[in-house]
Amino acid sequence: MTSTDHLLALIRDTPGIADLLHSSFEFGVSRNEHGEAVRAASGASLEAIAGDWAGGTFFLCHDEDGHRPVVFASSEGQAGLVADDLKAALEIITGLALWQDCLKFSGGGRSEAMEAAASLLEGDLIRDEPEIAEHRARVAAALSLRQVSVTELVSRLQSAVTRTEPDHVVVTESGDEYESLFGTFLPSDNPGWR
Repeated sequence: MTSTDHLLALIRDTPGIADLLHSSFEFGVSRNEHGEAVRAASGASLEAIAGDWAGGTFFLCHDEDGHRPVVFASSEGQAGLVADDLKAALEIITGLALWQDCLKFSGGGRSEAMEAAASLLEGDLIRDEPEIAEHRARVAAALSLRQVSVTELVSRLQSAVTRTEPDHVVVTESGDEYESLFGTFLPSDNPGWR
């Protein structure tokens, strides 16, 4: 059994962890299909392992060297590399509040914009879900995840998304490419953060 298989088994078999990942972190292992057939531009197959609340899908990519990078494809047509393995992806997903919005307000992938957005998003999350720190700690303990700083998580996420091209670009059966996960908005563009 690979470390990825072991981690997925832990998520499914540890009481309450799959539910907590779905309810607090939008990583639902009970939905592992995407709305359309997709593959990586490299030709590598993508294995759907979880879904978010909005119809996006987390995939394991089958790279030739045996690594299992995690790729995310939204239901809105954006996709990209999130992390080099499932453990690193889960550290980002659980540790970086609303990580997809952090990318949306990245100004095209600028780390300082992502850090500012991450700080604002964390404040929003704590206000909406005051027990988020307890949920993070519970998931981290159950899955042996490291709890690392927001700065490190932003750096990892930015690096992964930047490395999406060429091999991890998601394409449809007809050859249409998904757009980058980096959005062009800045935190100052969100009226709720002014």
